[in-house]
Amino acid sequence: MARTKRGTALYSLHHVIDLEWMLEAYRLTRKDGAPGIDGVTAADYEANLEANLLNLLERIKSGRYQAPPVRRAYIPKADGSQRMLGIPTFEDKVAQRAVTMVLEAIYEQDFLPCSYGFRPGRSAHQALNSLRYAIWSKRLYWVLDIDIRKYFDSISHTHLRTFVDQRVTDGVIRRMIDKWLKAGAVEDGLLHRTTEGTPQGGVISPCLSNIFLHYVLDEWFETQVRPRLVGNCTLVRFADDAVMAFDNIVDAQRVLAVLGKRLARFGLMLHPDKTRLVDFRPRRAEGTRHPDTGGTSFDFLGLTHVWGRSRQGKHMVRQITAKGRFARAVAAVNDWCRSNRHRPIRDQHRHLSSMMRGHFAYYGVGGNGRRLRWFAHQVVRVWQKWLSRRDRQSVVRWARLNEILKRHPLPPVRVVHPYAAVSEALP
Repeated sequence: MARTKRGTALYSLHHVIDLEWMLEAYRLTRKDGAPGIDGVTAADYEANLEANLLNLLERIKSGRYQAPPVRRAYIPKADGSQRMLGIPTFEDKVAQRAVTMVLEAIYEQDFLPCSYGFRPGRSAHQALNSLRYAIWSKRLYWVLDIDIRKYFDSISHTHLRTFVDQRVTDGVIRRMIDKWLKAGAVEDGLLHRTTEGTPQGGVISPCLSNIFLHYVLDEWFETQVRPRLVGNCTLVRFADDAVMAFDNIVDAQRVLAVLGKRLARFGLMLHPDKTRLVDFRPRRAEGTRHPDTGGTSFDFLGLTHVWGRSRQGKHMVRQITAKGRFARAVAAVNDWCRSNRHRPIRDQHRHLSSMMRGHFAYYGVGGNGRRLRWFAHQVVRVWQKWLSRRDRQSVVRWARLNEILKRHPLPPVRVVHPYAAVSEALP
């Protein structure tokens, strides 16, 4: 229906949500998350699953469902500040997943190819590959690194409702969205109501945020900005992380001059210190950087983009682990080893292997081998350090650690995403 009625507001959607739909929403919901304010876990909910889902379905369609507030928590950020998180109840996660599945079926027909974040069949590495190819192959060397200050907390409910009105007017779906927008959060036993921002922690938040930036940024760039520019350009966006690249500095400066005004019109603000125009030209003599740009490299999705040399001696864009992300990954290993040094060697090895495989799964990009190997070395160094502090008599020296590693080898460095190396062969 959404494919055949593009640009039309759909007013009858909730009939697709039935028990089978709810069972699929339950299957797609993560079961290992922390419980919300009600303390109910996935195992508790599954004990009487069909009855619980039928009850939830009836409350959603009748309008009796009350969206519970999220439980607020904080995690440290790389810059020393704290990132605010919200933990919904498990039932609310299932309800959000059910509505998100409806919205995805509609908006996947509308979203543009430049958007990669939290979309079915799309990933961060596709965004990274697209950006790398645009810069290297199309010679888009003037990069506008965009940072929207507190995006998820600043989304205007009024503008969001206006955007959703253009495609979804079904009463049940819209009522559920409004309830989540107004649910608020519980912190230290106090309920805090929200007047802006999207629900934290649930899958509905990235879906609504994608809808918001689709109209505010993506469509604006493609329909109004691109036709007015002289040269070639591209936009790559993953949720609120976005990068624009241009083939000349005049176009880049023109867009930068109006971008802040465009976002301010919808209640958003560019971060003045993190939004910058980067002169990313490969062949520059030292000291010839353009005075209106900041730096010669930029970060996107946890990877620093720099110029390097291929094996054939040609210039190529390398994507290496950003320093902040690398330090955070090593700190996480250190914290875990310190807190769990009393556990058996086999258990420690199993967990460290899992952490390393997870690191390689994301940062294992072609051309990033040096930092991957350095991370593996740091894991071994940290593990030896904390094994030596299990008690005063158990100093584990390197010879002893090598014996342990022979019995329990850690995962080898692995390049999971070799697209950077493959694209060296492109013309």
